[in-house]
Amino acid sequence: MAKKPDPASRIADNKKAAYDYFFEERHEAGMVLHGWEVKALRAGKAQLTDGYVLIRDGELFLLGCQIQALKTASTHVRPEAARTKKLLLKKDDIRHLVGKVEQKGYTLVPLNLHWKNGLVKCEIALAKGKAEHDKRNTIKEREDKREVERAMKRHGR
Repeated sequence: MAKKPDPASRIADNKKAAYDYFFEERHEAGMVLHGWEVKALRAGKAQLTDGYVLIRDGELFLLGCQIQALKTASTHVRPEAARTKKLLLKKDDIRHLVGKVEQKGYTLVPLNLHWKNGLVKCEIALAKGKAEHDKRNTIKEREDKREVERAMKRHGR
């Protein structure tokens, strides 16, 4: 289980994932990146909203993650924003996730990209999709929380 990364080390978050899925387990995976991608991540040019994790031949791959190249990218490299990126995880963890994903309703979703000891890590979650009524409950809870915060703020004045 991965612990939450420091907010200052965050590169990109997938806020849509918490709305669409219930998270069962969280794992922290390394990423295989090109040099221009690391530079773009340092500049905060990443987007995870449409990202998902695919298991192919016993390996994990991140698809749909957009990393926009900087304008100063090298002339001899042709940056591809939506390139498939390989995720690095221990073999036992991958086997465990493969077994869970084969069960009905489970999928792997990227939650965030963050820095850890100078390396880019991707936090992924084993997730189960929410039904429409669960999404409505999530919206209602969020609105109720905002109402309470507003009332507290008004009352504190």
